[in-house]
Amino acid sequence: MQHATCPTDELHPIDGLGLDEFERGILKVLRQFLVAHQAPETQAWHRGFLIAVERWGEPLGLAAAHASSKFLKALLRGRGDLLTFNDPLSTLARDFATDHEALMMIALHALRRDQTSTARDAISELTNGRLDPEAVHAGLAFASRFSAGCDSQERPPGTPALRLVK
Repeated sequence: MQHATCPTDELHPIDGLGLDEFERGILKVLRQFLVAHQAPETQAWHRGFLIAVERWGEPLGLAAAHASSKFLKALLRGRGDLLTFNDPLSTLARDFATDHEALMMIALHALRRDQTSTARDAISELTNGRLDPEAVHAGLAFASRFSAGCDSQERPPGTPALRLVK
């Protein structure tokens, strides 16, 4: 299967995007969702949800994956065509983001920090120069639930943690 990575698409080191650990995890989930959108028969959406649950536990992971998928779907509807993305299973591409991936993550990073101008510019660029209201709404909903002001990686109280028992 060929992923929608453009040969002319510039690759950006993920370390240079200023993402926190939560956002790095969301990028891994979004890449699976992009595969699923391009090739539904792969059922890669399932891997996206599994990655989120393994990373943040069931309640938070499922919520984060669901909210990020709504943002992605809104972007794709607003664009009318595919976003370029790196193969989520490639170890060579793991540390780099395509232009579109970088813009998605810049938008989410900015929304989580209430930096509306930066988020607006990134979303507008992703939706072909049109500030799509559905994408903005979905991004704001994600940012509201997973604001950078709280530790999004903490498990809610009462969530069991796995431990090795000898």
